[in-house]
Amino acid sequence: MSGAFTRTGEGLTLTVRLTPRGGRDAIEGVDELADGRAVIKVRVRAVPEDGAANAALTRLLAKSLGVAASAVALVSGHTARIKILTVAGDAAMLEARLAALIKHEDRP
Repeated sequence: MSGAFTRTGEGLTLTVRLTPRGGRDAIEGVDELADGRAVIKVRVRAVPEDGAANAALTRLLAKSLGVAASAVALVSGHTARIKILTVAGDAAMLEARLAALIKHEDRP
């Protein structure tokens, strides 16, 4: 799980695999890519047009982690499924909230 996000001086850096047009907005846990990288699986209802899916992703992460939408920033992967985001705030608190979300979603 720790490979999908890392602490920084400003908060967390997340590696996300986004599924647009996913039927619902949800953080679905952690997955491993073919190259061995860990990613947080997220799906949103929004379509991947004009940045709508990226905006839905940042809103979902902000709401789920209890931070302002302005605290979540898309760093790379604007047009790709794999995205790097930063979340500003107390890293320990954000890590605990994210770990709880991922554990909750990974339950069968």
